[in-house]
Amino acid sequence: MTPFRFIHTADLHLDSKFAGMKGLSESVRQHLRESTFSALRHLMTLAVAEQVDFILISGDIYDAADSSLRAHLSLQAAFEELGTHGIHVYIIHGNHDPLDGPRLQIQNAEHVHVFGAEVESYIARRRGDQQEVAVISGISYPTSKVTENTAMKFLRDPDSSLFHIAIHHANVDGDPAHETYSPCTRKELEASGYDYWALGHIHQRRVIQEYPHIVYAGNIQGRSVKETGPKGCYVVEVLEDASLHMTFHELDSVRWFREEISIEGIHNEDEWIIRVEDHVDTIRRLRPGQMSIVRWIITGRSSLHRALEGGHIADELEQELRRREIERAENGHFGGLVWTESISLQSGIEIDRADMMREDSFLGEMMRLESQAEQDGEFGNELIETAMTQLMSNREIRRMISESSEQERQEWLYRAGELGAVLLLERAADGGRK
Repeated sequence: MTPFRFIHTADLHLDSKFAGMKGLSESVRQHLRESTFSALRHLMTLAVAEQVDFILISGDIYDAADSSLRAHLSLQAAFEELGTHGIHVYIIHGNHDPLDGPRLQIQNAEHVHVFGAEVESYIARRRGDQQEVAVISGISYPTSKVTENTAMKFLRDPDSSLFHIAIHHANVDGDPAHETYSPCTRKELEASGYDYWALGHIHQRRVIQEYPHIVYAGNIQGRSVKETGPKGCYVVEVLEDASLHMTFHELDSVRWFREEISIEGIHNEDEWIIRVEDHVDTIRRLRPGQMSIVRWIITGRSSLHRALEGGHIADELEQELRRREIERAENGHFGGLVWTESISLQSGIEIDRADMMREDSFLGEMMRLESQAEQDGEFGNELIETAMTQLMSNREIRRMISESSEQERQEWLYRAGELGAVLLLERAADGGRK
């Protein structure tokens, strides 16, 4: 087999909004908006430096509902640059940029191939000698909601000995964190006969299987606390014996973190503030050239929890940490910026939960319910819905619940349990007079 090299990327979401951001200054807001374009530039630089033969983009280049002229022009310029280096581009459209939505029309670009609403195939050639190296098949979303199993439409050419690649925007094996669009199973993809499935839609990179390779590249820039960690693309090298060498390359300039800080052994506010500031400095040193966005998760047990539960201490520190970063940004120092997205209280008072759960009391029953909800996600969801029945008439609360992740709902339950414990224990200590 003739060796060749390609990039697999997906879910660029150019110029799309960041979720859950509060207290931003205009300069920080503009820096965030620029991040998806920075990731695109990094992708182009990588493609040229790695001398790839072609790029696969597995859907959701931008969000049609919020697509901007700048996103279209930036993409056009990027494709033109790739063309000057002889790098071909193969694109499918996903649920956020379907064929029936507003999209970029590529003018006179023979090196850019956009797949239609039915499975199509192209022969990919190697740069330089133009040898045929792969059959690339793909299908785009005609509308924003595709609920049929379109993976079953992919049929490998039995007469071709070339490497076969399928580009698909799909939810494999029903990932609950994403919409179930183009649902399919790993076994179905494996049985198709394709050598590499270049997947999009799931924003967490993941190699589901090797030989045949079934791969999610993830997105190139995280945009919410649900998208933590490095974001980028895969450079895939196909060798003469048809084996693959895959290398992940980071492309993001803004990275999301969920960082835990324990209050164990801390019994006053000043010590806690110093510990949080130390964690901020640690992340700043780790990423001196990029911006970081952090949700601080406060864990552990100590007497400090009662003060934190009041809310104002954490709120004031959150605002002060943001103020300091805004000052850095106003002075042009975006490298090493550490933005506090929020401070989430998951700590507790100094009690023995195991003993409490064995008690034949209201508090013991409450903690047993919380523990059951933690172990059984379906029961936890039912518990939240029951507890919030009277509030569900509020559209904003309904939206918040529908958009929340399993992890966020678990945090709500834990926080409710700890708050209840504080109130019940204080009431008992006061002789039940409150």
